[in-house]
Amino acid sequence: MDEKKEIAVIEETAVVSPKKAGSHRHEQGELVVGLDIGTTKICCVVGEMFEDRIEVIGVGTVPSKGLKKGVVVNIESTVNSIRQAVTLAEESAGCDLRSVYVYVGIAGNHIKGFNSPGILAINNREIKQADIDEVVSAARTVKISENQRIIHVMPQEYMVDDHTGIQNPIGMTGVRLVTNVHIVTADIGAVHNLVTCCNKAGMEVAELVLESIASASAVLSKDEMELGVALVDIGGGTTDLAVFCDGTIRHTCEIGLGGHNLTNDLSVGLRTPLQDAERLKEDFGGAISSVVKPNFVVDVPTVGDREPRKVTQKVLVDILEARIIEILEILDRELIASGQKNKINGGVVLTGGTALLANIVELAEQIFDLPVRIGYPIGLTGKVEELNNPRCTTAAGLVVFGRKKQHEMGRQDTGVFGKMRDWIKKIM
Repeated sequence: MDEKKEIAVIEETAVVSPKKAGSHRHEQGELVVGLDIGTTKICCVVGEMFEDRIEVIGVGTVPSKGLKKGVVVNIESTVNSIRQAVTLAEESAGCDLRSVYVYVGIAGNHIKGFNSPGILAINNREIKQADIDEVVSAARTVKISENQRIIHVMPQEYMVDDHTGIQNPIGMTGVRLVTNVHIVTADIGAVHNLVTCCNKAGMEVAELVLESIASASAVLSKDEMELGVALVDIGGGTTDLAVFCDGTIRHTCEIGLGGHNLTNDLSVGLRTPLQDAERLKEDFGGAISSVVKPNFVVDVPTVGDREPRKVTQKVLVDILEARIIEILEILDRELIASGQKNKINGGVVLTGGTALLANIVELAEQIFDLPVRIGYPIGLTGKVEELNNPRCTTAAGLVVFGRKKQHEMGRQDTGVFGKMRDWIKKIM
């Protein structure tokens, strides 16, 4: 990685966005780019930021090759897939992204999330931004595994003496300032490989963003986050859980099961190649077998020159239902164990490609005993047709997250961006 670029980025308080090559529009905003490097697909979204909106000006999506359960297992294949997605996005947007820093999604069961407190003596003086930075820094000073590194430190609330539930204590006076933060860590090797792939593909990483946090930025409303909501993102290799309440993050969790497990179950159970199992899942799949007509028959391709086998759709859905129940029940137990389930008054939002499975909402409502809806990206304008799908919530959310982060850094330099860049530089 070019050391001069590193230094320039650390000194900047916002992601650098060059003028768009070949653009002739009279109005131009700053660019923000989201890159979802998933197990199933890689999606690059180019957004243009204006005062009142984000306009999507380019989207590039290609099949993902080189990842397993959200983790890079083949760098060369991953780099090629990233390049293809970025090239499509550049052609769609009519701009060059080689010098634009991007927000990159990260997932996998190596991700860990936990809450941590921080305490700072104030001594009856007015609380300033420096005090908030210091108490958050105290909260992040926790012992973690040597192979893990912190990627997110998200304050949940502040307390000034006996006053709790404070979102912004600046200007208040007290003896003691306390905060609770949610910390997310990732395996340093997985991060190194992900950043390496982006660099080799010609992209510079501004920040790594937990995919469930990114998706939440695109699909959850402020009312839901205040009331209490659980976001369940069922991706190809992993399923991500994020719980929000009182407007802030409360719990995160990653499990190593996703849409690929459903496809693999069909492939094994029906003795059909994986690509055919994926097609059967999309065309005839469902989450509840009891609502399927028992006499409806589908053709199941076999290996070699054998003729396709006749299998009832109910048999196919029975296989999928068992795995979906397993995933949802694991999530329900996680919610109960975290102590957050009784705070989810706004229900559950499902995203990811598996959220399109027929009757999954009804099954999820039975298991969670909560209202459930499918999450689609909201709040974006421009070329949103390709993003109007639960499969694309992470990519869309990365752009929304990036815009919010750049606005925050424009108001004040908390040093978080610089710390992330320093960390990325150290592991490269």
